[in-house]
Amino acid sequence: MCAWSWAWPQQIRDRHRLHVVHHAEYRLPVTTLQARTGFDPRRADLALWWLQHVRVVHGDAVQPPERISYAALRQVHTEAYLQSLQQPEVLADIFGLPAWDIASDAVLQTVRRACGGTLLAAQIAVEKRVPVVNLLGGFHHAKPAQGAGLCAVNDIAVAASVLRNSGYSGRIGVIDLDAHPPDGTAACMTQLPGATWIGSLSGCDWGPLPGVDETVLPPGTGNLKYLEALDRLLGRMPACDLVFVLAGGDVLTGDPVGGLHLDLPGAWQRDRRVAEHLQGVAAVWLPAGGYTDRAWQVMAGAAWQLVRCRQPPLTARTDPMAMQFARTSRHMKDEALGSWGLDAQDVEEALGLRRPEQHHHLLGFYTEEGLEYGLQSFGVLDTLRRLRYREFAVHISVHEPGERMTLTGLFAEETEPCTLLELVVERKQDAGGPVLYVHWLSLRHPKGSFARDRLRLPGQEVPGLGLAREAGELLARMASRLHVQAVVLRPAWFHIAYVARYRYQFRNPEVQGRFEALIRDLRHMPSLQAPGGNLSLAQASQALAQGQILIQRDGKQPVVYQWESEEMADEVRTDSHTQQAQRESGCIRFQLA
Repeated sequence: MCAWSWAWPQQIRDRHRLHVVHHAEYRLPVTTLQARTGFDPRRADLALWWLQHVRVVHGDAVQPPERISYAALRQVHTEAYLQSLQQPEVLADIFGLPAWDIASDAVLQTVRRACGGTLLAAQIAVEKRVPVVNLLGGFHHAKPAQGAGLCAVNDIAVAASVLRNSGYSGRIGVIDLDAHPPDGTAACMTQLPGATWIGSLSGCDWGPLPGVDETVLPPGTGNLKYLEALDRLLGRMPACDLVFVLAGGDVLTGDPVGGLHLDLPGAWQRDRRVAEHLQGVAAVWLPAGGYTDRAWQVMAGAAWQLVRCRQPPLTARTDPMAMQFARTSRHMKDEALGSWGLDAQDVEEALGLRRPEQHHHLLGFYTEEGLEYGLQSFGVLDTLRRLRYREFAVHISVHEPGERMTLTGLFAEETEPCTLLELVVERKQDAGGPVLYVHWLSLRHPKGSFARDRLRLPGQEVPGLGLAREAGELLARMASRLHVQAVVLRPAWFHIAYVARYRYQFRNPEVQGRFEALIRDLRHMPSLQAPGGNLSLAQASQALAQGQILIQRDGKQPVVYQWESEEMADEVRTDSHTQQAQRESGCIRFQLA
């Protein structure tokens, strides 16, 4: 039992009553965001999908916010600054992205929706005196006339200002536990009437922040000293009626811009202590920053603990996208996607009465309409619409070997369709049974461009769509529906295997071990890091393709490493496979030539 659950209102102790604010537009419509910054644009979705999977959040508890009005934004931000946000170059500078990747309208829709979410969460929290989670927000670097650090508007200050102007007179507090100080929030809230308090626990000294109770911790602080400093900060905090909690995910070890080195249990303990301190107080929980693959688990864990009062059952292999795609697939009937029977045209082709130029069933099942329906149901087409593509069409044709599916669409006001997705697949008989063999998969953003500071990936003609993980899950769902035992692919380049690693592993355990060691060592090569400190996938893949990476085994002379284009599959890894991979990775090192 939670030691402090007795003090919580009844509706919080009821696991069905956790209030979560979320919207489909929370996914930022930019293709290079994760590659350049480490920020996963799916982060809010991943957290929600997992919370729904473990039944902490149910559909009727998820509140969709309205976009914040410009009238509300003007209460905090200057008119000139708000006008400047219409320019792709301004947003590109704020998000650290190339201007070509910024669709201003769609990006601002996400920003305004998240800001509206923080306001809605605050209104619910004040009305019900409960904690409310908004799965995108905490834009604490945005100042009245300037944005920075992925923060275009300051949702905390805007929500507080709207409440104040609506007559709310309670003391408003901010507990900012992002790894970076709340410079923007401090600048915005100095103009806010009424009693306020801002407390910050960060790992960066950006100079004094007026009105902020600030603690700056040294690099590598770790769990124990961090939690001790948190207890002191909470001990100095005055009684507040509404508190915004920025549960930053950039405190984790491995975050390229954090440096505080908390592990996940440490971050969850941080949030549990804050929740205990705020028992009975209206609170808005926001995710703030976080630039690693596991940043979503920080906010998901915080939400779990608000209800269950114990450490969440999350591991490195927890995959909410796989859970969500499997759940969506279970609700899709076969007849909506295809047919197991042959139609008249199939029979004519089989009898040689019609040229087999056009297949009507991919893999003997999926129809063109069924594939388009599936892409819509899994959210792929909505993502493409936010990239300004429209009027999609799926085409199935013969290919040697296998069969080909292409997805085309029109861009903006153009009238000539362009290819967005091309897939060549085949049902093959493997040693253990039938498999879905992927000969070719291309995800294309033909209206994107290669900026001067952006390398092409090996074999890449146009930029990608940022949907590789979704494509992997779609293939897995196809395999499951076709009753084949696995999806098999042979990655021609390192970057393909790197993206596929969330679901697929090399069948050869020694190759898997070398692949894991390669990722481990490439991440620590300064010349292969993107701005912010993440591994630059393009630079790493180019270095491998050009023979610039050496492999050294057991202290022997290093030799040039040639990329191993071996089979990967989404089969369950055995203990023996794992042990062999670990032994191999432990005895080799990679370095630049």
